[in-house]
Amino acid sequence: MPTNPAEIAEPAPYAVPNYLEEHYWWAYVHPNAVRVFERQWLVNSILWGNFRRLRDAALDVLGRPIQGRTLQVACVYGDLTERLLARHAPDAQLDVVDILPVQLDNLARKLGPEPGLAMRQADSADLGIADGHYDQVLVFFLLHEQPLATRRRTIAEALRVTRPGGRLVFVDYHRPHPANPMRLVMHPVLRMLEPFALDLWREEITAWLPPWAPPVRVEKRTFFGGLYQLVVITREPQEADVGSGA
Repeated sequence: MPTNPAEIAEPAPYAVPNYLEEHYWWAYVHPNAVRVFERQWLVNSILWGNFRRLRDAALDVLGRPIQGRTLQVACVYGDLTERLLARHAPDAQLDVVDILPVQLDNLARKLGPEPGLAMRQADSADLGIADGHYDQVLVFFLLHEQPLATRRRTIAEALRVTRPGGRLVFVDYHRPHPANPMRLVMHPVLRMLEPFALDLWREEITAWLPPWAPPVRVEKRTFFGGLYQLVVITREPQEADVGSGA
């Protein structure tokens, strides 16, 4: 894989998924979307001032410094990837995949040349990456944008490419506590603008793990009165892995 963001791999013949064209053209697909949403203050406002808190909580799970191979599934507006790179050990590798070339181009412009960084176009539901290739995988506010079938495949793929003993980190929406007044605000907002997001109010992320999922350890934290969640799924090493010293 290339290590210079300017050397993004040639785009694969991916069509823009229907759900992105239909529901998220205004936020991610159209070039004007990047010009509008690539503003740190706006990203933070959309998350009611919680972007930095959620970003740093995810990064703290990944380590300081972050070692080995990390996969970020989908580009993110704001400085998440920049801060992720800043925490990497000198010999660590960060790969970022996204199905939209416009998002990869935007990330390349934001970051400039960075050692240990590679980007390529790929579908989160079909990554085309070897099993167990990564020490950690980060999925930051992606699941709520996907219909159920795609979401299930995304989770399965992220788990598949995480090595035994590795961690899969999700940050996304969550059902707020009954007393949280944001519940009354966010329910109609999500229903109108994020048609799949309320699935995360109804189900735990672990409910969408694939039937073949290996033994895992799950840790969950919620933020801002339960409106957001951080879920860490650690693949338990198998006996064969322990015996071989993996």
